[in-house]
Amino acid sequence: MGVTLPPLPLESWQPTKDTLHLFSQIIGKIRLASEPPRNHWWHVPLYLNPRGTGTGPIPGGGLTFEIDFDFIEHQLVIMTSDGRRRIIDLPGLSVAAFYNRVMTELATLNIRPRILARPYGVPMTEPFASDTDHASYDPEAVARFHQVLLFADEALKIFSGWFSGKSSPVHLFWHSFDLALTRFSGRRAPEMPAADRVTREAYSHEVISFGFWTGDATVPAPAFYSYTAPEPAGLADEPLVPSSATWAPRNGTHLAVLMYDDVRRAASPRDVVLAFLESAYQAGGTLAKWDLPGMRSSFAPVPPART
Repeated sequence: MGVTLPPLPLESWQPTKDTLHLFSQIIGKIRLASEPPRNHWWHVPLYLNPRGTGTGPIPGGGLTFEIDFDFIEHQLVIMTSDGRRRIIDLPGLSVAAFYNRVMTELATLNIRPRILARPYGVPMTEPFASDTDHASYDPEAVARFHQVLLFADEALKIFSGWFSGKSSPVHLFWHSFDLALTRFSGRRAPEMPAADRVTREAYSHEVISFGFWTGDATVPAPAFYSYTAPEPAGLADEPLVPSSATWAPRNGTHLAVLMYDDVRRAASPRDVVLAFLESAYQAGGTLAKWDLPGMRSSFAPVPPART
């Protein structure tokens, strides 16, 4: 499928990306505080929708509510099951102003989530209520980001349908701000007594994860990725498709990485991403001795060759 994808160099929108990331952490923490728990923290991410990202419906003791980022009108929209709406314009808001507005509007709806109101797992450490430094919002950059997320969401959902085992939804984790999909072998992973609670729950079972993120200090550019956990010996020696994809060392393990700019230059970007995801899955699944034939969906195409 031919598609024109916009550029998304990290350095061109880093201030906006950091502000939006913190906005998303606030909304994600509200979902975490309000949603019934699910395995592997599946009750905390956000989801893509045609206009932006959102929590999906959150049950609230008789009143269901939902919070959406609208990246077309550049607003935050709070909706309740009794028909009420609250709208907050995003441009011009600092993290502190956004946090205070959101909590005030929720209180008018008699929704009072209790959250740990500071960033999680990011370089920014200022509590939300006092962070006036992060206040950048470039609507054009956010619109490009949304367009890329929609493309990645579609590719990951197609790829998800090739697998018949336990699989996560395609969801946006506000921790590292990545769009992710995870497949499970069905076997428990070795215990991780030294790990924190979040990591232990996320990796309680063997997984191969896939996703897209906009870049960070280690890989300062947008990219598609995959990793296998626990990582089997020899993973980084396995071939990947296309030839521009590489294995990158990260925290003592390896990421399969396909740079977004290589994807957007391809004649058929979606096919390139799907071939990359499948090659990373075959690499990890083969070495970790997953039942690859038994876990293939009847809808799966013939796997692309890894050469």
